[in-house]
Amino acid sequence: MIRDTSLQDVLLTPPPAQKIKRRALLLGGAVALAALAALAIALLSNWSASERSVSASRLRIAEVARGTLVRDASVNGRVVAAVSPTLFSTAPAIVNLKVAAGDTVKKGDVLAVLESPDLSDALKREQSTYEQLKAEVARQQILSRKQKLLAQREAETAEIERLSAQRTLERYDSVGQIGIIAKIDYQKAKDALNSAQIRARHASQAANLEGDDVALAIRTKTNELERARLAMANAQRRVDELTVRAPVDGFIGTLNVQNRMVVAANAPLMTLVDLSRLEVELEVPETYVSDLGLGMNAEISLPAGSATGKLTALSPEVVKNQVLARVRFDGEQPKGLRQSQRVTARLLIEEKPNVLMVPRGPFVESEGGRFAYVVRDGVAIRTPVQLGATSVSAVEILSGLKPGDRIVVAGTDAFENATRVSINQ
Repeated sequence: MIRDTSLQDVLLTPPPAQKIKRRALLLGGAVALAALAALAIALLSNWSASERSVSASRLRIAEVARGTLVRDASVNGRVVAAVSPTLFSTAPAIVNLKVAAGDTVKKGDVLAVLESPDLSDALKREQSTYEQLKAEVARQQILSRKQKLLAQREAETAEIERLSAQRTLERYDSVGQIGIIAKIDYQKAKDALNSAQIRARHASQAANLEGDDVALAIRTKTNELERARLAMANAQRRVDELTVRAPVDGFIGTLNVQNRMVVAANAPLMTLVDLSRLEVELEVPETYVSDLGLGMNAEISLPAGSATGKLTALSPEVVKNQVLARVRFDGEQPKGLRQSQRVTARLLIEEKPNVLMVPRGPFVESEGGRFAYVVRDGVAIRTPVQLGATSVSAVEILSGLKPGDRIVVAGTDAFENATRVSINQ
């Protein structure tokens, strides 16, 4: 029979410190179990009160904080030439093109020559009329001098006759006192002097009037000559305009006609694009139009970086729910821009400091922005809110939230307007 080891076993008594440590461990375990049970009960209560459950990976949560809200608008646009004149035909003519589309030209270069026999004939007529009136003015000046000489001669002859009559009367006065001449002869001499004085006075006045008449005639002919000169200059200008020249440096953008084509008056011939002065034409939604104003700052995103500019023009017409606006670059124009290049821009409408705001997300458009889901203890609670100004990246909170609140800014479409939604980690 095999014996066991019972006779060899010895009962050991634990020291007092070991007993205290064991009791502490038992007590701590009991407390931990109670806490876990309370947490499980709370989570179970929240979960049971929630209407839906959504994974946190499908959501984007942001914290409400105070800061400076820059109210802006993100719009699309394209680079356009600030100066892009369209050249027109000034009269019915035949077009002789001197350039092709895409050619680079300098200011003053000949772009096209128009053939208009009517304008050429009109210029020749005006030149002939001008030369004729010029000869008539010269002839009138000669006639005027002749008439003035004749009138002056008449006046001087009458003056001589007056002096002669006056000397005759003086002789009669000297001898009439002693009775050498008859009294009747003396009276005749006085009458002759009076008559000579009248003729001299009238001849002098007639000479003055003749001078005025001559000056008026010359002035009339001169005015006719000036009118003829203006008409000739106008005809010459219209003929000169048949040679179409580049008003600015640039390149030919569009040709509206072909060579040797007959065009009507005021028909478009071509468009010239000046690449030295470019601007940005923006397509602004009409909802922002009431907030826009000339001089407003803008940031333009370009492939080579960004540039700033100012709003210089705003179209009064709404086309397809959009309004066209022009932005001029600040300072030097950026390099590498091309005509009709697509760009994006950010219009800086307003800056509001120290406002309660949160990053912008789809929750702004959800239910008109009247509700937000506030996250507390793993549950998103539907809370009424009032939103204010919005920007591209943030939205102002007027009421319903406080700093430090965490709300769901994206992914609320899965909540289906539930009052409480449990968020699974």
